[in-house]
Amino acid sequence: MSMNNLQSSIFNFQKRGFTPLETRSKGAADAKRALSLTGFTLIETMIAVTILTFAVAGPLYTASRAILAATISRDQLTASYLAQEGIEYVRALRDNEYLSAHAQPGITDVSGTAWNNFITGIESLCLSPASCSLDPVLRPMGYTLGSSVAAYTGAPLYLTNCAYVAGGLSCTPPNLYTEQNLPGSVQTGFKRALQVFHISATDERVVSTVSWDFHGTTYSVTVADHLTPWQ
Repeated sequence: MSMNNLQSSIFNFQKRGFTPLETRSKGAADAKRALSLTGFTLIETMIAVTILTFAVAGPLYTASRAILAATISRDQLTASYLAQEGIEYVRALRDNEYLSAHAQPGITDVSGTAWNNFITGIESLCLSPASCSLDPVLRPMGYTLGSSVAAYTGAPLYLTNCAYVAGGLSCTPPNLYTEQNLPGSVQTGFKRALQVFHISATDERVVSTVSWDFHGTTYSVTVADHLTPWQ
């Protein structure tokens, strides 16, 4: 094939959108040029992918830990309120005994009578090492069967007037924590236990503990206080 015919063929191929192959022989110079035009090797690609993975994984891990810490902090705040509620309710039991004794005629030592009634009632269920539960919702204040203070069974707390929807938990006030699975309530992971310790004849230590599980780990918040007779 003459040079003119070869150039004409190449022109026709280019005109139709084809790129002709090399027509000249490849010698040592061409082989060296081909090597200089090669792309990334497999090892270089793997190193680049590894660096990119670490660059992306770092911020993602930090963000996931931040979300986890925020969730734990939210639960700790709720648990601290529930534990403090337990302390305040036991204090209200003591005050209620004082009001009851004060209303009864003929009692000369109102403070002593009220304190003894309170100690007898609260220690019958909550004296350490035993524990008791607190559920004031729809239950009368007291220590007898069916009252607000009862033996601890490890039952979870339910939140009233709430439901799980697509966006999460949706609640309509008022919302109360109770051990009763009332209609329109959802189960939470919180459990509350109360204990009292007899320090002296005029000193009772009250401990309120709220615990919950999150991602296989048990967390708890404990609040303690000392109660004495009315003077």
